[in-house]
Amino acid sequence: MDTTQIKAYAPQARKDFINAVTQRAARFGIHGDGNFDPVEFKGDTAIIGSQVFTKKGGELRERLVAKVKQTGFEMFIRSSAYTWFNRFVAIRYMELHDFLHHGFRVLSNPNGSDIPEILEHATEVDLPGLDREKVLELRLAGDKDNELYRMLVIAQCNALHKAMPFLFDRIDNEAELLLPDNLLHTNSPVKRMVSQIDETLWDDVEIIGWIYQFYISEKKDEVIGKVVKSEDIPAATQWFTPNWIVKYMVQNTLGRMWMATYPESSLKSKMEYYIEPAEQEPEVQAEIDATTPKELNPEELTFLDPACGSGHILVEAYDIFKEIYLERGYRTSDIPRLILSKNIYGLDIDDRAAQLACFAVLMRARMDDRRLFSRDDLALNIMSIFETKGLDKEKLLDAVSKRDGDKSVWDCINELVKIFAQAKTFGSLISIPGDLAKKLDVIKSILKFERIGNDDIFNYIADSELHKLKPIVKQAQILTKRYDCVVANPPYMGNKGMPIYLKDYVKCTYPSSKTDLFAIFIERNLNFAKKQALVGMVTMQSWMFLSSFKKLREKILDNCIIDSLAHLGARAFDSISGEVVSTTTFVLKNMQNKHFGGNYYRLVDGKSEAEKKSSLLKAITQKCELYYNATANGFNKIHSSPIAYWINDKTLEILETSKKLGEIADARMGLATGNNAKYVRLWFEPSINNIDFKNPDRKTAKMSSIRWFPYCKGGPYRKWYGNNEYIVDWFNDGAELQNTLHPSGKRVWAHNFNLDYIFKDSLTWSDITSGILSVRYNPVGFLFDGSGTCAFFKNENEKLATLGLLNTSFANELSKVLNPTMHFQTGDFCNMPFKDSIVKSSFISKVEDLIVIAKKDWDSFETSWEFQRLPLFSTGHHLRTIPISYKSVCEQEKRMTLQMQKIEEDMNSIFIKEYNLQNEFCPKIPIHEVTLNCNPVYRYGNGKSEEEYKNLQCIDFAKELISYATGCMMGRFSLDNPGLIYAQSDNIGFNPSKYKTFSADDDGIIPIMDMDWFEDDATKRFIEFIKTAWPGEHLDENLKFIADSLNPKTNESPKDTIRRYLSTTFFKDHMKMYKKRPIYWLFSSGKQKAFECLVYLHRYNESTLSRMRSNYVTPLQGNISARIEFLEHEKDAASTPSAQKKIQKQIDVLKKKQMELKTFDDELRHYADMKISLDLDDGVKVNYGKFGNLLAEKKAITG
Repeated sequence: MDTTQIKAYAPQARKDFINAVTQRAARFGIHGDGNFDPVEFKGDTAIIGSQVFTKKGGELRERLVAKVKQTGFEMFIRSSAYTWFNRFVAIRYMELHDFLHHGFRVLSNPNGSDIPEILEHATEVDLPGLDREKVLELRLAGDKDNELYRMLVIAQCNALHKAMPFLFDRIDNEAELLLPDNLLHTNSPVKRMVSQIDETLWDDVEIIGWIYQFYISEKKDEVIGKVVKSEDIPAATQWFTPNWIVKYMVQNTLGRMWMATYPESSLKSKMEYYIEPAEQEPEVQAEIDATTPKELNPEELTFLDPACGSGHILVEAYDIFKEIYLERGYRTSDIPRLILSKNIYGLDIDDRAAQLACFAVLMRARMDDRRLFSRDDLALNIMSIFETKGLDKEKLLDAVSKRDGDKSVWDCINELVKIFAQAKTFGSLISIPGDLAKKLDVIKSILKFERIGNDDIFNYIADSELHKLKPIVKQAQILTKRYDCVVANPPYMGNKGMPIYLKDYVKCTYPSSKTDLFAIFIERNLNFAKKQALVGMVTMQSWMFLSSFKKLREKILDNCIIDSLAHLGARAFDSISGEVVSTTTFVLKNMQNKHFGGNYYRLVDGKSEAEKKSSLLKAITQKCELYYNATANGFNKIHSSPIAYWINDKTLEILETSKKLGEIADARMGLATGNNAKYVRLWFEPSINNIDFKNPDRKTAKMSSIRWFPYCKGGPYRKWYGNNEYIVDWFNDGAELQNTLHPSGKRVWAHNFNLDYIFKDSLTWSDITSGILSVRYNPVGFLFDGSGTCAFFKNENEKLATLGLLNTSFANELSKVLNPTMHFQTGDFCNMPFKDSIVKSSFISKVEDLIVIAKKDWDSFETSWEFQRLPLFSTGHHLRTIPISYKSVCEQEKRMTLQMQKIEEDMNSIFIKEYNLQNEFCPKIPIHEVTLNCNPVYRYGNGKSEEEYKNLQCIDFAKELISYATGCMMGRFSLDNPGLIYAQSDNIGFNPSKYKTFSADDDGIIPIMDMDWFEDDATKRFIEFIKTAWPGEHLDENLKFIADSLNPKTNESPKDTIRRYLSTTFFKDHMKMYKKRPIYWLFSSGKQKAFECLVYLHRYNESTLSRMRSNYVTPLQGNISARIEFLEHEKDAASTPSAQKKIQKQIDVLKKKQMELKTFDDELRHYADMKISLDLDDGVKVNYGKFGNLLAEKKAITG
């Protein structure tokens, strides 16, 4: 279904209905601040504020006030809004399907008129309780259409009460007071429902679920990721299930059960997602045959969705049941009643969702029985779970004693009231104790009574209290019952987001699955299932692999068989974007047999819901490469029993028999500082004098009084070496980190110090992977973070051999077996297989070569702390012109890339041969997996043309050259010496003699102007740099080559292109290169760019702002004034109006700059007088915020 229109309409409709209902409540003196206008009854009237209502209206208003006091204003309004929204959705669906008995549309007109059809035919409409005389009176009045239409809508709702009491209240219910006003206005939410959602989208009842999902979508966004309140659990946890997944689950549970008994049934031809049973070993098949019923009675089959939402799964179940009944010869008109009363059961904690579920199933049934709405014996077993904490026990006790004096009955009722006290939170997870379950029928019999006349007021009150027990007993019976099929898309919520009492409840009741609600529902659904019953679910995939779900997996594998499983991975739900939510849908059979071979379908590579759907259908019909067969016995051979269905027997043998990495290495989760903003920096932020990049051990570090040390934090996909960007505050052996308490005061905030391992060389990988495992060598000197997990070895050769092993395609596939999620954790590392035979010099030398290549690549960028100079300036590449030099660099980088690819493929071949997997793995390495920044396919992503890669490389080359040149201007780098020259602080120790070939700026202040005002601005200095670094006779050629890579404008000179880039784009690129922690700060007067300059962070001192003002801003003010004066004379002398106009434009621009510069100068003077100093240890984010509005991109940097 195309949900575009629904997605646009429903979220706004929620706001509109809430606003409309709030306005109606205010009209009756009910206000959001908790105040209620007093009501005064006089005769047949009720006066509220200055308005007069009928007495009946006043009484209904008092009921509303009581509800507000009970639930709170906000929840009351939300509930009333969705109730009316649901009613209008229901009426809209029914009118388009001609399900309304009078035959008129209530919300629209088939002729296209803006006047609803029912209003046009108001005098012909026959609805219960409708005052026909009043209708005629209003119709004849001519200007009472709004009042008349309101009366008709209320009458229609009242008429639907009998068939749908769950959605439409009885006549004279107080909810009618909150029916929104102005329903006939073109911008009313009801009119927009009609106009904004095409009629064709209402053809299928599936629309009900989509409307509900998008109605709550904004509320979901508000609460997702937080600790959720009980009332917000539905919004946080509900996702509408795509139709094809619903069909897979229902057809392979209910459909499978029928087909097992009746294999020749024609039902199979009507189930496109039905999966034929897998071929089994004779002993397994014999057990299945012995436990399969020889016949089934349709009326005895039961189907439960314990988290039914808006009823999508139940509607599909209805369709399958209908086909079953038809096959057994039942009359079509009898089938709906039988299915609704005997077969289908549904529960949910959300009232609004349960309303829509009942409605959706009823609509499907109505298609088969035109008289359905008028039948007296219509019963549904779908309900919203009722919570008892608001019940008055004293009144209940009194009511029960009037019916039955048996104390044991009251004890049972009292126990039920306790069990359901938090029912809106625990929902279907509640279990009814066996002894109590046996007495439910007794309690139910007490509640069966004849209506008592109003003259016996005490009995009437007692019975009204007993009525409240009916839903409690009914839901207890549903929860007690065992079912033939249980199918659900359960709520997803990790225990960190659970309310505390839910967390405590599941910890006690479901210890094997307590980590997430979806896992708990797997366990609960198995408890709902009869022996041999089938359970179908769609859940997160994490239960299949993560160690936190090990006990649940063991319970499933020990007690059930996995009949089929479609591993969906990410993007199976188009309504859920991104890679984080990875799902699986499966069918379990509640019987034991570890030798049973299940049907598995690997759909993880599909990029969209449609692609996965198509792949599943293909795999079902053709048993293609996406299909696998696996047993529980096979899973149990792997540590922690992951559901790794796709691995072959050879790989399984390797995992089962090989030595593990945990036997030769210690893998450790890294430090959690508890406050990275305080303790962690990018390495280029503090003074270089306060960083030790090669500290050998703790003792040396402590004695050095150095504060900052390298900190491994994982990072993006990169093999062999690199991602070395961060440093951590470990001053005085990390004394502050090791002793600072958590804000709670109960524990040290930081943890996982790993004191015996810090500063040692190691292997590291990113905890969160991109889908491909990448391991790197860490030299001596590092501490490490939780996302930069490390492994430590006693044997150097074993360490290098392991690095080689883990970066092979074979190891990558094994990592997906051990943990196919986005995480690769210490336990996964320790369980990787290892062979001593790979520890040989020929192999280790290849690993060392790869480390060297990767390090050379990493260090060729200025963001590496071991950067020496751009490759362009290295021996062999610094040739007579920039184009020739660039070509030489590109050729060398291509050779490096191909060399790494070749070595990696050789290593793959060695491992494949060593593990005898020649027929299972290919040694080839795709070029995009050669993780060098100089490899454009890796750097820019796969799938571009050769020309696109060349263009992107050339653009970045030009930008990197300009950045390096800027560093030379600032004194960070020098053409005379490699590496960092100055990166201390306060300009202390700056030595101009280190910059003889190309001088560094005197004060680290470089204007970057859009006009030519200063002799030392960035553009002129850059041209000077190029002229110095290469022979001057090639200057024009060199500048053109650079400018051509910077998106030049038509007829723009290279110099102007470079000036425009420096003025408009350089700082954005610098921010990107330095990860929003720039070392060259952009002081800017504002959007007119009257004055802008870069200041080198490490050379800034207390006099920098004063120098900026005296050397640049003040002279610029004079220059602009002089230029304006000159242009004024030019204008007066101009001979034509067009010439005058052109000059006036220049004057106007300069005057704007003049005004902006004056404001900037005032603020600059203020901050210059403050003599602000920087503490570089505080980091760029803190220091950048000290200068008011003087700095550009302040919000992007400081947050």
